[in-house]
Amino acid sequence: MMLLVVLVLAVLVPAARAHDVADQLRVHALVHAADGRLQVVVRVPLELLLNIDLPKRGNGYLDLTRVDEAVPRALQAVTKDLEFFADEQRLALAAGEARIALPSDRAFESFERARAAVRGERLPVGTDVYWNQGYFDALLEYTLPRATPDLALDFHVAPGLRDRLRLDLRFLTPTGEVRAYDLATGAGMVALDPSWYQAASTFVRSGLLHILGGADHLLFLICLVLPFLRLGWPLVGVVTAFTVAHSITLTFAALGLVPTAAAFPLLVEVLIAASIIYMAVENLFAPHLQWRWLLAAAFGLVHGFGFSFGLANELQFAGSHLAVSLLAFNLGIELGQLLVLASVWPLLAWLRSRLPQGDRLLTAVLCGFVAHAAWHWLTDRFEALGRADWTGLLPTLWPHGVSALLALAAVLMVAKALRQHQAPLNAREVKE
Repeated sequence: MMLLVVLVLAVLVPAARAHDVADQLRVHALVHAADGRLQVVVRVPLELLLNIDLPKRGNGYLDLTRVDEAVPRALQAVTKDLEFFADEQRLALAAGEARIALPSDRAFESFERARAAVRGERLPVGTDVYWNQGYFDALLEYTLPRATPDLALDFHVAPGLRDRLRLDLRFLTPTGEVRAYDLATGAGMVALDPSWYQAASTFVRSGLLHILGGADHLLFLICLVLPFLRLGWPLVGVVTAFTVAHSITLTFAALGLVPTAAAFPLLVEVLIAASIIYMAVENLFAPHLQWRWLLAAAFGLVHGFGFSFGLANELQFAGSHLAVSLLAFNLGIELGQLLVLASVWPLLAWLRSRLPQGDRLLTAVLCGFVAHAAWHWLTDRFEALGRADWTGLLPTLWPHGVSALLALAAVLMVAKALRQHQAPLNAREVKE
C-alpha cells in the first residue's frame, strides 16, 4: 500500500532538468492585413537555410551573383514551415520576393521599413556575407477570402530546435493595434487577433495544464486537505480561501502591480517551498484545523504569484480580452484542483480504511515524503536566491507591499464570512 502512495508521489514530483538556451535562434515576422491582402515580412537566420544550399564562393561566402536562383526554393521552405490561415483554411502564397541582409541590418524595426528594404536595392555582389552569419529577408503576400477573417499561424520551422528557436512576431490589426508574440517552434496554431471565446478556451486550457504540471502546488494542495476525513463545509471553506487568495494575487500580477525585479520570482519560489514544508510538518504533529482557512488564505497569496509566472508569457494570447483571459485562467486552475482532489480523495479514503492505524501511518508517510521533496526545492531555490541581484527588488517592495496587505485583508474578510456559515468541526469530520 505504501509503495502505491510513493509511486503516485514520484510521478507528481518531476526531476529537475537543465535548459540550455545558448546560441538561441530567432525568426522575426511583421504581419499586416489590409485591402484583402495579408502581407508578411519575415527575417530568417541563414543558419536555418543550410539545406537550401545557397550558392557560395571562396571560403563559405554567399555568391550574390547567383543567389536569386535559390530564392524560390528558400521561399518554399519558409512558407512550408511558417503557415498562415484565414477562417481555418490554409492560405496559399500569391507572391513573394526576397533579399540577403547583413547581420548589422536594422530594417525590421517597423513593418513599412522592412517591406521597403526587401523591395529595395540588393547588396553589392562583392559583399562578403558568410553562409551562416546573415539573414534571408522575404516579403510574402496572400489573398484573403474576406475583409476581416479570423487569422492564425502555425510556426513549426526546425521542430528539433524547440529549445533554441523562437519566432518574434508583430501583427498590425486593421484597427491599428499591434499584437506581439514570442513563440517557440512547434507551439501549434495561434490566433493572431483572438475573439473572446478563443481567448477563453486558450486560457482555460493553459490554467488546467499549469496546475496539473506544477508538482509544488499539487503537493501543497494535498497537504492542505489531508487532515479532513470527510467532505463538508470545513473543507470547502479551506479550499475557497486558498482559491480566492491566489486569484487576487494572480490578478494583481497580471495588471503589473507586483515587483518586476529578477529576484522577486526567486523569492516567491522559496516561499512556496517553505509553505509546503510548513503544511507537511504541521500535519505530522498538531494540525489546527479551525485556523487552517487562515493559513490557506495567507499561503494562497504566495501561490498566486507563482501561478502568475506561468501566466506572464501566456498573456500575449489574450488579444484585447485581458479580463476574460484572467477569469478563464483562474477557471482552468480551479478545474485542475478539483480534478486532483476528485482523483486523490477516494485513494486517501481507501488507504485509510485498509491500513492499520490508517490516518497516522498515511499522514506520516505522505507528509514525510512531501517534506523531503520540498526541502530539496527549498535549498536549491534558496541557493539561486542568494545569487540574485536584490538592488531592483528592495525599492519596489514598499508600494507593492501595500497592495499585498490590501489583498490579504480582502481574502481574510471573504474567508471569515464563509467561515461563519460553516458547520462546527466535530470528531467525525476532522482529525483533531
